[in-house]
Amino acid sequence: MPATHAPTSSITSLLRLPSPPLSSLRTLPLLGIAKFRCFRYSHSSLRTVTAMSVQTAASAVSSLDHVAGKWFSVPELRLRDHRFTVPLDYSVDRTASPKISVFAREVVSVGKEEQQLPYLLYLQGGPGFEAPRPTESSGWIRKACEEFRVILLDQRGTGLSTPLTASSLLQLKSEEKLVDYVKHFRADNIVNDAEFIRVRLVPDAASWTILGQSFGGFCAVTYLSFAPQGLKQVLLTGGIPPIGNGFTGDAVYRACSERIIHQNEKYYKRYPEDIEVVREVVNYLSESEGGGVPLPSRGFLTPKGLQTLGLSGLGSSAGFERLHYMFERAWDPIIVPGARKEISYYFLDAFDKWSSFDTNPLYALLHESIYCQGASSRWSAHRIRAEDEGKFDAVRAAKEGRPVLFTGEMIFPWMFDEIHALRKFKGASHVLAEKKDWPPLYDIDALKNNKVPVAAAVYYEDMYVSFKLAMETASQIAGIRLWITNEFMHSGLRDAGSQVFDHLMGMLDGKKPLF
Repeated sequence: MPATHAPTSSITSLLRLPSPPLSSLRTLPLLGIAKFRCFRYSHSSLRTVTAMSVQTAASAVSSLDHVAGKWFSVPELRLRDHRFTVPLDYSVDRTASPKISVFAREVVSVGKEEQQLPYLLYLQGGPGFEAPRPTESSGWIRKACEEFRVILLDQRGTGLSTPLTASSLLQLKSEEKLVDYVKHFRADNIVNDAEFIRVRLVPDAASWTILGQSFGGFCAVTYLSFAPQGLKQVLLTGGIPPIGNGFTGDAVYRACSERIIHQNEKYYKRYPEDIEVVREVVNYLSESEGGGVPLPSRGFLTPKGLQTLGLSGLGSSAGFERLHYMFERAWDPIIVPGARKEISYYFLDAFDKWSSFDTNPLYALLHESIYCQGASSRWSAHRIRAEDEGKFDAVRAAKEGRPVLFTGEMIFPWMFDEIHALRKFKGASHVLAEKKDWPPLYDIDALKNNKVPVAAAVYYEDMYVSFKLAMETASQIAGIRLWITNEFMHSGLRDAGSQVFDHLMGMLDGKKPLF
């Protein structure tokens, strides 16, 4: 496959870059940053992740690369913002690449601002979602801050890291320019950004611990593949990816289909009255003009769109409850005898707010590409759904009196027609679906020879990450320790963060027995 390769020396040069003293960086005025221009692997192919390359230590570390803000507080925590100027494309000469800004927030317990603490980088789920914004000391962050200096990274394109929003993406005036831009926002370049930050932020460019949740775990395995020198230890929560060559999305969607159906069965068993409510809504939509109804967001709700509520409703804790409470207000009350039954504005507005496609379109654009290595996705979820269309045909199920099945973590081409915020990216989405020359994301040989301690929480009933495929990958990561549990769903780190974090750390520091 087409790929750009960099010599080994260009990768190791970044790992050896000196870290400029934070004391000098704190004095830099924020406005002093130049405006940003908008705009397995074998060991030999390891060089493909050229984002980890820089030209020389002298030219790479500039006073404008990093600006640190002042400390501020939320209850029991002290926080400080960091902004880094990084290349959009690390595979070309750094002076030739457009620049973007990457934002990270440093978090410590109150009173520990000047203590020498090990660093922990948190990699958020996604793709296309920013790091959490702490409002208090709680959950896994509270636990981690007992011994770490936590770095919350807004992955490129999210949050305050040159965010790619439904409006900012419109600055790219053609499908080709948009595709050429967003192709740089996958896991390989997220890792490149992390390494760029590490050598500038961590004293003496020392290694750090990383915690990867969901897609953040995928990024962590990419990190293990190409820059293990930067890692002290790795924690994974619901985030072990399939690592086969080519395109692995088909296997993911097939493997997760059974789990999705099982989650539907559990939902309807908990709320059996919703079987009829959902069927009524599907019939109402299918019999409306055009096969659906307008949404407050100017989108269009069809039966297929209704089924996408399963993306969040079926796979995380409290999702069943959210879904049920939404459907219990599906209809307007009949306050005038004989009035026509109408779907409620409350329900339509709740549907709009259920997803984040309007604020985080990168998720829809790049979701299937996270499984691509030298192959195209060709709208995988759409193709795999067609194999089970008898089960997932909402209109047919409603007419036949069967429960309507919700779908899971899948992006479909018709979403770029029905979701208003995505319509202008329809053409680009098709180009991305056919794109073949995606660079590798994993180095199986490197993973088999891994020396970095790794602990992973594997959720047996995870709807988003196939247990079977996760176990296949785990068998190829040397030294990984697994905590397999059905106590939590995919949202375990959010729901019981302190417990999950403590358990994984215990597996690495000897508190948990090997057998």
